[in-house]
Amino acid sequence: MKNIIVICMGNSSRSQIAEGFLKYYTNDNYVIYNAGIIAAGVNSKAIKIMKEIGIDISNHTSNLVDEYSEINFDYIITVCDNAREFCPYIKGNGKRFYHNFPDPTFSIGTPKQVLDNFRKVRKMIRNYVIDFVKNELN
Repeated sequence: MKNIIVICMGNSSRSQIAEGFLKYYTNDNYVIYNAGIIAAGVNSKAIKIMKEIGIDISNHTSNLVDEYSEINFDYIITVCDNAREFCPYIKGNGKRFYHNFPDPTFSIGTPKQVLDNFRKVRKMIRNYVIDFVKNELN
């Protein structure tokens, strides 16, 4: 089986959402990991907005990218500028991909506005993952 890792700075929202979509759209035909430069814990709002569309990420964990230093990754996806800039060496000759998604964790406004921003980022990540699976994995 091929390994995919998704990396963002805090490993709390964007990489968690991306992992959820990757697992969903690849039907568990790949081993999907997520990690961060720091491990900030899985954001409860990310869990909530994914559950709204039937994807449960409540069992995800927040991990440091260094925890996976012995794994050879076939695909390495960074989902923010900070992860791209500060990401440590990833073992293997994996194909690298990059997209800078806004961080919904720093959303401000009413609770509804914050959740709406999470949903907006969810939609962006979903579209990215659909294209990635279609163009790279099929």
